[in-house]
Amino acid sequence: MKTFLLLLSTITLVFSESSVVWADVVPVPKSIVPEKIEGAKPRNVVFILSDDHRYDAMSFMGHPFAKTPHMDAMAENGVHLKNAFVTTSLCSPSRASILTGLYTFRHRVIDNQRRVPEGTIYFPQYLQAAGYKTGFIGKWHMGHASDEPRPGFDYWFSFKGQGNYYPPGPNYTLNENGKRVPQDGYITPLLTRKAIEFLENQSNESEPFFLYLSHKAVHGPFTPEPKYKDSLRDKTMELPASSELLDNNLKNRPRWLLDQRNSWHGMDFALHTGQSVEHFYKRYCEALCSVDDSIGAVMQQLEKMGILDETLLIYMGDNGFMFGEHGLFDKRVAYETSSRVPMLMQCPEIAEGGTVVEEVVANIDIGPTVMEAMGLKTPPHMDGKSFLPLTQGQSIPWRDYFLYVYYWEQNYPQTPTHFSLRGSQYKYTTYYGLWDTDELFDIQADPDEQNNLVHDPEFAEIKQQMQDRLYEMMDELGGLQIPLNPPRGNQQNKRLRSRGGVKAADFPEAFIVDEPLRSIE
Repeated sequence: MKTFLLLLSTITLVFSESSVVWADVVPVPKSIVPEKIEGAKPRNVVFILSDDHRYDAMSFMGHPFAKTPHMDAMAENGVHLKNAFVTTSLCSPSRASILTGLYTFRHRVIDNQRRVPEGTIYFPQYLQAAGYKTGFIGKWHMGHASDEPRPGFDYWFSFKGQGNYYPPGPNYTLNENGKRVPQDGYITPLLTRKAIEFLENQSNESEPFFLYLSHKAVHGPFTPEPKYKDSLRDKTMELPASSELLDNNLKNRPRWLLDQRNSWHGMDFALHTGQSVEHFYKRYCEALCSVDDSIGAVMQQLEKMGILDETLLIYMGDNGFMFGEHGLFDKRVAYETSSRVPMLMQCPEIAEGGTVVEEVVANIDIGPTVMEAMGLKTPPHMDGKSFLPLTQGQSIPWRDYFLYVYYWEQNYPQTPTHFSLRGSQYKYTTYYGLWDTDELFDIQADPDEQNNLVHDPEFAEIKQQMQDRLYEMMDELGGLQIPLNPPRGNQQNKRLRSRGGVKAADFPEAFIVDEPLRSIE
């Protein structure tokens, strides 16, 4: 831990759009100079990212209706990193952390509306500078109004913003290496075909390649491929226990949480529709089938090329998703089903099949991991570390705590700014700037995060320790400078009258007293 914290405390960043400088840290360099690991043999890497895929929606995890045979095979033949998290459970911030190796408050991509700040460096730029071939296919999202090629990639195939499962009109186009091309049908197999084409063009064994395949699926509106539509219609779903409607606040839950149940991001008024959580969840898992097919197609192509065993394949989701947990629908929050993601890795030359990694790994670790696999050192300004040694059973200094942040968005005002610290047993979350309760959970004894211990005198010392460590880490990393953006986008702020939408939630019971606390003569 000391080694890791020493690394973190030596990191800094200077933003071209801001005069903020943290003197204790190494700035993002202005030039890209890859450093090779002495004696390392660079290997090919394929990174596949899906959108909104929650950590447990895979059949090998015992999910009641998700069907993921190729993900299951990756877990059997490779590595399941079972405790993978994102630094912010939101598309653009998470993707920026993947590409930069930085925490959200350092790369400053705090919402889905704006481009990455000028001067940002993506880890594929180091791969390119080292002479490797790089390709990006799919959803970029950061700077949703543009799909122009971004730095670090020799091949580019992308679309604006969220993209579309089907082309919305006859004139709709995507960007292929700067040229406008039509979208040919359903998006997931189209992106897969482009990925196969990229792989087929990698014939020079002396030039290792990196492919970043970034799916739109399974982001809403959940739209399955025709062959999978209604395939889960007859499956049964049990709502999570945490979806129980509370008619009081004796459990000391945050008021914002109880109010959010009846909102765009709540299970009682999800996306301002009358559809049930069950309907959305089945459509979501039907769309996931095509992502699983994509993994299988990529692996088949690598096997055809004779390089499957030597190529590092990583799969993950960009954030989790809630279908009724805590009464919510969507992501953004620090709760486990929102911030935790699936992560699988396969490369027989690196790690044995059936390996399970217990340590907490994160989106900020993807860049360093890919770079190590391709024989390059992690640049000193990055916050993440390579998890390759963990997949080989090596004992290395690793994080004792994981830091999570989310910044309030005007267009989705239900979820407040909050900061969270997750340890091996306890998770502490503070909702910054609200007259509301913070939360402390024993995630070993209470994995569903239902028993808020923050007001329990027996846990007062633990709460204080977690709070102090949270702000220490924020300070070490420059996170006390809260980034702000001018509002952009429409407000989804409506509530449904028939489901208790007129009145706000009760205050937490711990806040209520029956007698005055002071007397004045």
